Amino acid sequence: MFITEYSHLSQNGSCWTEAFSAAVADLEKQGGGVLTVPAGVYPTGSIQLVSNMTLSIESGATLLFARDENAYPLIPLEFEGIPNLAHRPCLYAQDAENVIVTGYGTLDGQGNYWWAQVRAKTLRSPRPYLVCFNRCRHVVLENVTLKNSPVWTVHPLRCENMTIRGLNIKNPADSPNTDGIDPNSCRNLRILDCTIDVGDDCIAVKSGTEDTPDRLPTEHVIISNCHFLHGHGGVVLGSEMSGSIRDVVVSSCIFYETDRGIRLKTRRGRGGIVEGIQLFNLTMEKVMCPFVFNMYYFCGKDGRSERVQQKTAIPADETTPALRDVRITGVTARKCGACAGFFYGLPEQYVEGIPLSDVRVEMDPEAEPGTPAMMNDCPKMLRAGFFLRNARGVKLDAAVTNVDGPLYNVDDSVEMLEDTKA
Repeated sequence: MFITEYSHLSQNGSCWTEAFSAAVADLEKQGGGVLTVPAGVYPTGSIQLVSNMTLSIESGATLLFARDENAYPLIPLEFEGIPNLAHRPCLYAQDAENVIVTGYGTLDGQGNYWWAQVRAKTLRSPRPYLVCFNRCRHVVLENVTLKNSPVWTVHPLRCENMTIRGLNIKNPADSPNTDGIDPNSCRNLRILDCTIDVGDDCIAVKSGTEDTPDRLPTEHVIISNCHFLHGHGGVVLGSEMSGSIRDVVVSSCIFYETDRGIRLKTRRGRGGIVEGIQLFNLTMEKVMCPFVFNMYYFCGKDGRSERVQQKTAIPADETTPALRDVRITGVTARKCGACAGFFYGLPEQYVEGIPLSDVRVEMDPEAEPGTPAMMNDCPKMLRAGFFLRNARGVKLDAAVTNVDGPLYNVDDSVEMLEDTKA
């Protein structure tokens, strides 16, 4: 069916929310089917999808999401790993299966309405994600353009067997918390052939926080053939990792002007383990720091507390996070600014097992100083080599050029493997 069949419900074209609701309800009664949105502009509020349906947004079609918080009813939904009453996402599915969103049209979240409230500190409830699948199975999201998201753009939450392919995601550089794709506690996920240019992390893989009631892992994830343009990090693991993140492969991706390339971030209190990560065949250019492993991440609740940020050891327990077994192979990074790599573990829980092989980093002679990690007392750096603290099993088979100063900045807390190249 075509959404235009419901134009009599669209209030003379001023808002299509009722028309979308009626069309989806009809498909649900039929047991599923295809809803086609032909070329045109369709102002609408939140749309909820159901099982066994395809939403086909044709080239030239734009779903223009309303600048009105009343168009997004409040629902129970995790926000940044914390259960909350949040505005229902612009495009949403819950407990559904066999759902496809496809086509070469556009979803426009008109996020400036929400960003202004964030800056003015007048926001009363968490902003709506542009697209969210919550506890869904067998999902495909492909080819559409997503822009001006109110907050995170695509948020798969506790999903299984999902493919995200061919997306074009664009949010302004100064838009707050507009990550590109943030899977949380998902299994068997593929992110392929996407172009992401956003105001925060491009892809951030998560698994809940210490405040998430039922922490589930994110595991078996493939990220391949993607372009990351700008943003705070290209591919990020954490900082929400309390349910653990494992078995993630990132390959054949290009990073351009992202602040950081590969970014792992966590802190005391989060718990969870990041392990079994394979990163290979990556190209970076004009990246401030290609590799950042930071276990003192300070954003969010209690992030700047003395317990989280103190540099002396405290007893390890179930709330102590772990980063280990992250293998990086075949990376070329050109015109980098701050340092070749920044690895900072906890004194009671070292970053462990960091073999870098066939890595080439070229520092930019014209770069400006930058702060590689978001942690208290992190120094600004300029054309530095590898900075390491509290790290074990380090192998850096890397050729670094245009470095000012020593290639390695280490102390007695770092255990380098004997065959690390100088």
